[in-house]
Amino acid sequence: MSTALDCRDVCIDIEATCILSNVSLAVEPGQFVAVLGANGSGKTTLMRAMLGLLPVTSGQIDVFGTPIGRFREWSRLAYVPQRLHSAGAVPVSVHEVVGAGLISPRQRLPRRGDRQRVADALAQVGLADRRRDRFDALSGGQQRRVMIAAALAKEADLYVLDEPTAGVDAESQERISETFGRLHAAGRTVILVTHELGPFAALASRIVVLGSPRGETSTVLYDGPPPVPDHLLDRVWHHSEDVVMRAPEPGVLEPGNG
Repeated sequence: MSTALDCRDVCIDIEATCILSNVSLAVEPGQFVAVLGANGSGKTTLMRAMLGLLPVTSGQIDVFGTPIGRFREWSRLAYVPQRLHSAGAVPVSVHEVVGAGLISPRQRLPRRGDRQRVADALAQVGLADRRRDRFDALSGGQQRRVMIAAALAKEADLYVLDEPTAGVDAESQERISETFGRLHAAGRTVILVTHELGPFAALASRIVVLGSPRGETSTVLYDGPPPVPDHLLDRVWHHSEDVVMRAPEPGVLEPGNG
């Protein structure tokens, strides 16, 4: 079976500034990996590169055994971005936002069962009763739960979650962690980017810490089982924010930076 995700000696420059250097990270199918690090350590940058949303300066990224530049099986991947930005002014319902996640260049029309997948996903995040509401009328935490539902509806093999519970209430965090716990138990691969494991602590069997040793460019400082070594704890800062998102245009999900 192919490695779900394989980064080899990856370096990423943005606007002539080196953000990440010599990052090697292989994630096997069925693993639950938590990626930790302080603000600015390149966590979101690495996730975007792994999903083909950001070019690498050097190194190689393979997804399910295929170089990212040639990978086309996007239905196997689901991404919950840290932030969602869109200039679209057209009102979009919660149901439409989740359904938009099922649209791809190869699948532009609804398939049989899509409506039920959307309904089931919203139920899993506790928003079944808000399906007809406007997305931009929800709180930031509720919007984030809608984006998680959009990922769940894809029924993917690999889930990349960038700060999925920031701004989400404690009860919903528990519900979300239980949902991804069931997916992990069923053999799905999960990569969680976070500042604090919280309700996911019992799920992550592997921790990757990104940071800058001695003020140098960010790289992998630790890759192993929990807990994080004491000398790295000061590099893992927690923050939460309630980012209110604009209603996205159908099928347009733009990750944030971080």
